[in-house]
Amino acid sequence: MAEQETRRPPMRQSEESDREQLELARIQGDALQKAVDAMDEESDSGVLVQRAGDYEIAIAVEEAEGMWMPSDGELRWQNPVDENCHVEVCVRDGADGRFVPGLDVTVTLVHPDGKEVGTHEQPFLWHPWLYHYGRNWQVPEEGAYTVRVRVEPPAFMRHDHENGRRFLEPVEVEFADVPIEPDQKRVEDGKESR
Repeated sequence: MAEQETRRPPMRQSEESDREQLELARIQGDALQKAVDAMDEESDSGVLVQRAGDYEIAIAVEEAEGMWMPSDGELRWQNPVDENCHVEVCVRDGADGRFVPGLDVTVTLVHPDGKEVGTHEQPFLWHPWLYHYGRNWQVPEEGAYTVRVRVEPPAFMRHDHENGRRFLEPVEVEFADVPIEPDQKRVEDGKESR
């Protein structure tokens, strides 16, 4: 993987952002950090973090889990079928730590033997306490996998002449030796079961 410049994006007072407003952004980032810390305690693999470009990228791998899926104008609960792990990616602004929405995030999983398990888009997932990009995966067995994350530059506009010039380049990070223990978290009749 090619080396990429990692820098802290600007957080300067400007025509759009005074000191108090910039502090509000930092407070939002601090709140998200508490959620990431909670995920670190909950996740089997813990949360792994790398800086890349203007971002901070965190991943966690857990059991595959059910989700409410949109279908014909309704939400329907769907438990995992063959999937046995859930990969979560939290992409944060490298300056203030806030979640960056509206991104195209893909993950490639590499088996411990070096063969790729697959590459999939990680759609945005609403979560009660940690927004993230994620999906359930099917992996062949337990082991120490490599997780490659690619984030494309977002299409959204950026406010602020001084601080808004960020997220211009795609970034890629690689997390080696990520322990994955395949399993499913089931919810039946509103109660978790195994």
